[in-house]
Amino acid sequence: MTMRERIYSGKLFTDYCEGLPEDRTRCKTLLNRINNIGPDKISERMQLFGELFGKECKAWIEPPFYCCYGTNIDLGNSTYINFNCNFVDDGKITVGDRVMFGPAVTIATVGHPIDPSMREYMYTDPVTIGNDCWIGANVTICPGVSIGDNSVIGAGSVVIQDIPANVVAAGNPCKVIREINEKDKKYYYKDRPITAEDLEEEKRLR
Repeated sequence: MTMRERIYSGKLFTDYCEGLPEDRTRCKTLLNRINNIGPDKISERMQLFGELFGKECKAWIEPPFYCCYGTNIDLGNSTYINFNCNFVDDGKITVGDRVMFGPAVTIATVGHPIDPSMREYMYTDPVTIGNDCWIGANVTICPGVSIGDNSVIGAGSVVIQDIPANVVAAGNPCKVIREINEKDKKYYYKDRPITAEDLEEEKRLR
């Protein structure tokens, strides 16, 4: 078994061999260009994101953005990632379609043993986020977590266990507060109603 195979199988590993340092340098070089390019250079930035991920980028990402490798990140169509997000992608990060990330979200797929004598080693556990989720500002998602379709994670939450589909969850540790329900189709925020007239006015103003 190679070191890379150990990483993806969840075994203990170190990352000093098999071209891993070079891959991280490549990532940092691309991120430096992405994060310092002019905001009007949209085509160039999207091309650089394609190089970073090793595939066409169909998400919209606001710089600055940070990750370890890039090639372990799989983003769905029409996903939006706000500025200052950190994806620690030693392991696989899979994000569905139309997911919204607030600013300063951290996704970590790597951890270290608790025993201090073993702390030099690492392990990975992949993170999966379903379609149409909303991840609030300053959320931290820990290794091995899955978040189901449509769910909302409240700002500042620390997600250490799986969150099912169609719920609102928040807190440290993050816990389910309630299911998404019919009231959410009537009110967009507290007592502010969703009306056809209001939506029609918004569309006229676009």
